[in-house]
Amino acid sequence: MPKPADAVAPEGLRSSALTDDVSFLLARANAIALAAGNAALAEHGLKARSYSVLVLASGDARPSQRELAEFLRLDPSQVVSLVDELQARHLVERQPDPSDRRANVVVATDAGRELVAVARESARAAEERVHAQLSAEDRGTLGTLLRALAFPDE
Repeated sequence: MPKPADAVAPEGLRSSALTDDVSFLLARANAIALAAGNAALAEHGLKARSYSVLVLASGDARPSQRELAEFLRLDPSQVVSLVDELQARHLVERQPDPSDRRANVVVATDAGRELVAVARESARAAEERVHAQLSAEDRGTLGTLLRALAFPDE
C-alpha cells in the first residue's frame, strides 16, 4: 500500500540523528495521523479536536469542560470554543452538573450521537490507512505502549 503523501520524507532527512529521538517520532506520527483524521472528518464538519469532544460527550461519563480540557490536554479556552461550536450545531448541550451546581457537564444530543456513529467510521478508515504498514499484532502492541505513556498512573 502506498504511503500517505504527507508521510514521505527525503532520504537525507530520514537518516538524520533526529529519527532516533522517540519524542520526535511520536510527534511526526501524530502529525501524520492528525492530518489524515482531519481530512476524513472534514466531510462531517469536524476536526480531530471537535470529534474528540463529541465522542467523549456521547459516552456515559458526562464530562465537565474542565475534565475535557485535562483529558485532551487542551487549554480550557480551547475546550470552551469547541463546545460552543458543537452547541451551535446542536450536537452537544451544557447541562448542570448534579454533583457541583457551579459547573456544567457536556452531553451529546441525539444528533451528536448520530454524527459520532458516522464520523467514527471515517476516523477508523483514516487510522487504518495511516497504520496499514503495521500488522494487527503490531497495532495492538503500539496501542498498549501508547496507553502506558498516555496514562502512566493507571
